Amino acid sequence: MTWITAGSLAAWGWLLLGQGFFWRTDVRLPERTPPGDWPAVAIVVPARDEAAVLPSSLPSLLAQDYPGRAEVYLVDDGSTDGTGEVARALADSCGGLPLTVDSPGEPGPGWTGKLWAVRHGMALARERMDAEYLLLTDADIAHAPDSLRELVAAARSGGLDLVSQMARLRVATFWERLIVPAFVYFFAQLYPFRWVNRPGARTAAAAGGCVLLRREAAQRAGVPDSIRQAVIDDVSLARAVQRSGGRIWLGLAEGVESVRPYRGLGPLWRMVSRSAYAQLLHHPLLLAGTVAGMAVIYLAPPVAVVAGALSGAVVPAMLGAGAWAVMTGTYLPMLRYYRQPLWLAPLLPVTALLYLLMTVDSAVQHYRGRGAAWKGRTYARPEALP
Repeated sequence: MTWITAGSLAAWGWLLLGQGFFWRTDVRLPERTPPGDWPAVAIVVPARDEAAVLPSSLPSLLAQDYPGRAEVYLVDDGSTDGTGEVARALADSCGGLPLTVDSPGEPGPGWTGKLWAVRHGMALARERMDAEYLLLTDADIAHAPDSLRELVAAARSGGLDLVSQMARLRVATFWERLIVPAFVYFFAQLYPFRWVNRPGARTAAAAGGCVLLRREAAQRAGVPDSIRQAVIDDVSLARAVQRSGGRIWLGLAEGVESVRPYRGLGPLWRMVSRSAYAQLLHHPLLLAGTVAGMAVIYLAPPVAVVAGALSGAVVPAMLGAGAWAVMTGTYLPMLRYYRQPLWLAPLLPVTALLYLLMTVDSAVQHYRGRGAAWKGRTYARPEALP
């Protein structure tokens, strides 16, 4: 146990100082200057069975205070709950930016539903307007009135081809408090925002709920066709843009929030498990390494503290306490960002255990033929794209 806890403490020393300061929450939209001419923007919203959340999100897009031309294209991806009708009724009652609602039909072979809808929305925008930028945003995301203006100003000022903000997710119930801030914490640990934002960086990521993309960069990267099978489409999009020579930026949002409620552990479990094994490239060895790593880094410290207190093993208990303290300290900024009580920070090992189980469940579902299941669709492991 001494060697395991020593390894855990060493790992936390690296994570604290050597992993791009992932735990800090001060990466926000870069300094920006309003452009002299505001470019046209097409806002593409893929939506599947989103009638319940649209009244809390779509009006915020229609009400964008944007000096240039902007239009909203909501693509109804085979909804059965009247999503399209709700969207049209909201546009009639709220007014604001022009709204087009259309449906692309069932996804073509090798396409995920969301990317098929995005492709259709981009095609509609090309037919109807000469947009310099595309705002790709999910149907459950509400935007502050100046959101589009700030995104465009940041892209123009920084010469950025892709600007993405990690929307602030809803946190209201017990399970949301336990799971949601950690979701963003773990994401930032995998893809440190400071690494993503460095010119010439190898790390690439985006947050699919809010992505401003230069149309020219999308064409150069061949998206969405080049990533049509991607389950984790936001990261794949960022990689495609970066590999084609584009500059990308990712940070935490102010004024971009998810309105989707997760009532109970089940919906949160499905949100994570549907793509966790895809994140590991569907590789058993990567799964085994992830399980072992999470056990050593997150679970060993509290186990060593409790075992040491019961058995009198002072050294592993002290090493475990040190690792647990560093772990707790790195989680505090994320809890503050989400305006959550700080006593949740020492419970991060419990949350990590849940994520570990969700990841294992994701692999199990994959081998049962039910991997990457979402809203009535199941996606197989992607084949190599030409």
